Amino acid sequence: MIPDATSGQAKRTVSKPSFDAAQQAQQLFARYKILALLIAVAAIWAFFSFLTQGAFVTPRNLSNLLRQMSITGMLACGMVFVIIAGEIDLSVGSLLGLLGGVAAILDVNRHWPLAATVPAVLVLGVLVGMFSGWWSTYRRVPSFIVGLGGMLAFRGVLLGLTGGSTIAPVSDGFVFIGQGYLPRLAGDVLAVVLFALIAVLTVSQRRSRQRYQLPVVPLWQDIVKIVGAGAILLAFVATLDRYGGIPVPVLLLLSLLGVFTYIATQTVFGRRIYAVGSNLEATRLSGINTNRVKLAIFALMGLMCAFGGIVNTARLAAGSPSAGTMGELDAIAACFIGGTSMRGGSGTVHGALIGALVMASLDNGMSMLDVDAYWQMIVKGSILVLAVWIDVVSGSNRR
Repeated sequence: MIPDATSGQAKRTVSKPSFDAAQQAQQLFARYKILALLIAVAAIWAFFSFLTQGAFVTPRNLSNLLRQMSITGMLACGMVFVIIAGEIDLSVGSLLGLLGGVAAILDVNRHWPLAATVPAVLVLGVLVGMFSGWWSTYRRVPSFIVGLGGMLAFRGVLLGLTGGSTIAPVSDGFVFIGQGYLPRLAGDVLAVVLFALIAVLTVSQRRSRQRYQLPVVPLWQDIVKIVGAGAILLAFVATLDRYGGIPVPVLLLLSLLGVFTYIATQTVFGRRIYAVGSNLEATRLSGINTNRVKLAIFALMGLMCAFGGIVNTARLAAGSPSAGTMGELDAIAACFIGGTSMRGGSGTVHGALIGALVMASLDNGMSMLDVDAYWQMIVKGSILVLAVWIDVVSGSNRR
């Protein structure tokens, strides 16, 4: 019996290093997940650049790619909060189309000034988002069903308002929102300001953690982070300056990235979003009005649909009854690819935007290669399933 016990102990001892190695690899992936996503983006760009003989990475195409990605990115900004809170919204594509159609009708048919059209559409988006959130939070209808119903209803309302026809042409001022460029000098100044802001925030965060005697990363990692951010900003601005400058939709997306990141990391409301997704019942028992938190999240989602609808209509210079079709797939896939957990309680806004960049890169590259539409849908659907599978596997390993 003794040899058997010794043999069993030996087996356990041998298997432990492999378990530790797997755990260390998992922790390394979790810590540098954003870096892994950026490497994936670089690999996708290199792949399509090779197949298109360099046409994919020309300043003109990259400018168009980022403009296209900005709409999905706006939806992803709102969707990441919804998923972190443990909910889902399948109506965002149809709502984007509806709000973009309303904007076109107000601009083309009603001749509203831009200063009135944009705020009206934004307020409408918030109200519709709150209406969906009310059904999900206070009426206890699962958000999946509310979103599915909204997907059909909003598309039907859009078809009714437009009569199934395109509303065009929108005014020049409206078109500038989707097709305009920031002056090059202003773009250069903005890049310098953003670099300085990143450096200040990194140093401030490090000092804050040291003040409260919290663990801090080695100094060289913060230096690499600042230098890397500066290099990316320099390449970003230099490339876009070679073709018009920074597109207005991209500038708007960057602004939303800053706002939503601040909400998620620096506000009580942001911490409550993560708490609701991590443990709803415990959060409610701690005295937090979880229904109000979720209602605010859906209102923000409606606001992002309004931004996306306005930019989409401005980019096309028309309101289309088919606008936003399958937009919910791109937004949800962007969040999951960017590391947002389907179980809720985990995710980042910048990760979701990198996920949106992945989806936009695939769309753009496959379109340049003239890949059939059905293959594009197969690839994007497969990537969505793969992203969720990775989340499930990593969650099982943690448990």
